[in-house]
Amino acid sequence: MTGPGGALLVVGDVITDVVACHAGPLAPGTDTAAVIRTVPGGAGANVACWAARQGRCEVRLLGRVGADAAVWHERELAARGVRPRLVVDADAPTGTVVCLVDEGAAAERTFLTDSGASLRLGPEDWSDALLDGVGRLHLSGYLLFSGSSRALVAMALKAAGARGVPVSVDPASAGFLAELGPDRFLSLVEGVDVLLPSRDEACLLAGCPDVAEAAASLSRSVPLVVVKLGAEGALLARSGEVCARVPAPPVTPRDTTGAGDAFTGAFLAALLTGADAGRAMEEGCRAGAAAVGRVGARPPARD
Repeated sequence: MTGPGGALLVVGDVITDVVACHAGPLAPGTDTAAVIRTVPGGAGANVACWAARQGRCEVRLLGRVGADAAVWHERELAARGVRPRLVVDADAPTGTVVCLVDEGAAAERTFLTDSGASLRLGPEDWSDALLDGVGRLHLSGYLLFSGSSRALVAMALKAAGARGVPVSVDPASAGFLAELGPDRFLSLVEGVDVLLPSRDEACLLAGCPDVAEAAASLSRSVPLVVVKLGAEGALLARSGEVCARVPAPPVTPRDTTGAGDAFTGAFLAALLTGADAGRAMEEGCRAGAAAVGRVGARPPARD
């Protein structure tokens, strides 16, 4: 059953993460000792799991996976309270990301990405009935980096607009965003009401090195811009002005993978269930802190 604000529908990537935590620099041409785990991931799926962790609204997820890991991913999503609708791709394997995590003070990570089936999500996978009972649609920015999933985004935005369902977007990847081009990205997401970029993504989209100025600039075309600043928390801009900043709780980082997804999921769940943007940012920062304190990009499974 959906909550009073309706369900949250997330459309995005479902990925298998291979996380390698190593101490010190990589040693080219030879071995580097590491602790390696295989865990479920994907920006869209992670957002859905952290939103469901709040326990305030029904969370649904549309994604595409290969037959190799479909059952595992469906089970892992359900264990975290998400209602998955996974399209099984007969021709492509589940997307895989190798996450190299430097166990230094910042626990910074580097990604090697094989999108696999995830970006093969297409118009044939969309139905307007997916919006039944939905109070907010969230789109992972990764969907904009392939032709088929861009076409799905266009359909989803049109259907949401016709029903008056608000839409949020997380740009997801500064590297892929640079390849697509900021102007093209912004034209593809025209009409969304919330944009949730990282610091680098905001500066890239606005063409401005100062994050506050970048957020203010973006908020002239998107009603609400929330920029995720990692250990510095987050800032919010509306109508061309930065109007709120929220600090992040102090935490010793173990793995920063998925911290932005955790923020986004908790923020959207709070927003959907009646919190104002400032309170929702606080919820997001708490979730981000929880995420960096554990290995992997998702919260633990429910008991």
